[in-house]
Amino acid sequence: MAAGQSSLVPFAKIPPVDASGRTVWVTRARPKIDRIACPWLIRRFIDPCALFLFVAPSDVIEVAERFGGAPFDIENVFWSHRGDTCTFDTMVGEFGLGTSPLLRLATMVRGADTARLELSPEAPGLLAASLGLSRMYSDDLEQLEAGMLLYDALYRWCRDATDERHNWPTNKPRT
Repeated sequence: MAAGQSSLVPFAKIPPVDASGRTVWVTRARPKIDRIACPWLIRRFIDPCALFLFVAPSDVIEVAERFGGAPFDIENVFWSHRGDTCTFDTMVGEFGLGTSPLLRLATMVRGADTARLELSPEAPGLLAASLGLSRMYSDDLEQLEAGMLLYDALYRWCRDATDERHNWPTNKPRT
């Protein structure tokens, strides 16, 4: 069992671990929405030590085979878009993580990742933040680390704060 793995996650769905005991995941370079959201989901709910390799699109399968990793978010692999959904949706479903907060986050990710911004009022903001991160970081792993904080915040909002509203105007009398 990978470090930090929940016993509720189907063991058969988790890729094999490397010599260091971590799962290895391979995807296209220059990640945006789905390719930041999926590593966040994996590190937070499946394997906190997971290794992510970002490579040229044409090299994903070869690198995954070489390192015993799971390719994701490319065509014709298990961990990818299915129909109108995105890879994050696939992972939430396949790993059995369909909690209300994660399903809300999945809708947001799907809207931003598939250019269907009307799916979630937050999707345009997620798209903007994701594109901004990609302009701030030229190193994919640095961008991933920055994106982890973004998805931590979005998840906490989905879990704890969807009913909270900003307090402006304050309606306090001026003194």
